[in-house]
Amino acid sequence: MKYDIAGIIVDMNIRYPRLRRQSEAYIYTGDRPANITIRLNEDFYGEKLAENPHLDYEMIEYIWMGSEFYNALVHFDGMLLHSSCVVYNNEAYLFSAPCGTGKSTHTQIWLRRFKDAYILNDDKPAVKLTPDGVYAYGTPFSGKTNLNVNAGVPIKGICILDRGTENTIEPADPDEALFSILNQTVRPPQEDAMDKMLSTLDKVLKAVPVYKLHCNMSLEAAEVAYNGMNGSVKQ
Repeated sequence: MKYDIAGIIVDMNIRYPRLRRQSEAYIYTGDRPANITIRLNEDFYGEKLAENPHLDYEMIEYIWMGSEFYNALVHFDGMLLHSSCVVYNNEAYLFSAPCGTGKSTHTQIWLRRFKDAYILNDDKPAVKLTPDGVYAYGTPFSGKTNLNVNAGVPIKGICILDRGTENTIEPADPDEALFSILNQTVRPPQEDAMDKMLSTLDKVLKAVPVYKLHCNMSLEAAEVAYNGMNGSVKQ
């Protein structure tokens, strides 16, 4: 079956309920041919299960279908950013950090603080260059939750998130921004794909401001982040 994910037509042979359920909103019934075809065979499932006995076939499909998609995304001016992406006033705000830092906790605060805010993707939004600018897209691959929406939204800012006792935001050091994002994306093994991804990342960093956010779990944290990315902090 074909799916429209981040404007890319993807043909996936989904077998198991979790990914099938999360992909329903992305089903494509038009005439465009598939740009990406992803097939996982029985041998692949068996190999991954042997390497990861704590997983079952359903989770293997969910994880590695996503991995195949994001590896292919680099050839379509896109990249994965491991982050939680919240949308407010039709602008996307991405909060990136290593697992366990509190990305999802922070974006949930936005939902409490700002009426009509919603989660575009809670763990693995696609970031893509478009003729209209840099956009974030929901995908069926959203980590441990099913929080994702089939939409593309212009990116207002990216935050490198860090826990703190007080809420502060500042422009990220350019080198820190580069290496933090590199650590939270897919690094393709092929040299040409890696070159393509680095070119895309360079264009993203030139077009989208990146901030360093220290925050706690108060409602003020969302206010400080929003205000900082909307003019109170100058790049």
